[in-house]
Amino acid sequence: MRQLTLQEAYSPVKRLLPGWLSRPIRSVATACLAPLMWGYRTGFFLSSFRMKAVTKDGEPLPWYTYPCIDFLKYRTYGNKVILEFGGGQSTLWWARRARHVVTLEGDQKWYARIAQTMPVNVDLHYVSMKDVDTNVNHVREVLASKPYPHYDVAVIDGLYRYEMIDLACNLLAKDGIIVCDNSEGYGFYDGFRERGLDRVDFYGNAPGVVKPHCTSLYFNRSSFVFDPTISIHVIAKE
Repeated sequence: MRQLTLQEAYSPVKRLLPGWLSRPIRSVATACLAPLMWGYRTGFFLSSFRMKAVTKDGEPLPWYTYPCIDFLKYRTYGNKVILEFGGGQSTLWWARRARHVVTLEGDQKWYARIAQTMPVNVDLHYVSMKDVDTNVNHVREVLASKPYPHYDVAVIDGLYRYEMIDLACNLLAKDGIIVCDNSEGYGFYDGFRERGLDRVDFYGNAPGVVKPHCTSLYFNRSSFVFDPTISIHVIAKE
């Protein structure tokens, strides 16, 4: 059975009550119900209780801002190869969509924990965080062992983030994107300023996180995620 929309549920109240009474009822209902519905629909409530990023059905989500997740999830990645600096729930999310995912993680305990959950199309590697040079060299060694000259999506969400910018830019496919989480920090603005890439910022809350932040996409004009033939999805119908 189809669920009633707020407008449909409110319609009898509007018909039966005078405007001076029905309008404040509608305002209070909207103020109270809209945040609750958003928290349920996005999985924010469940993410808060489970202390990890998930949908309302418990499926993995990246820890990006919700506006960025909503933008990315309606693109097609079936033949794409993903590179992640920092892994976790996002690795599982990308693995369900892309052909292959190469993930480098710098926290040894976290690496050991998530390694048990990775599907077959994920190459997960631990890289030392002893210091910047050691980390960058270890990352270079791992990537040199891979058969991919370029990656369709590069995600900077861990390791020494500023130092990963060069690697991400050099390995980015011409129509690819670089996803930078917490992009208001880590020197991302200065690091990308002279790269000749365009940028879109997605501000908002992330799953189970109180304070809003920013996830940014860097890209060339030919990026596949900005193809104007991609339809505009109607989230309200979900």
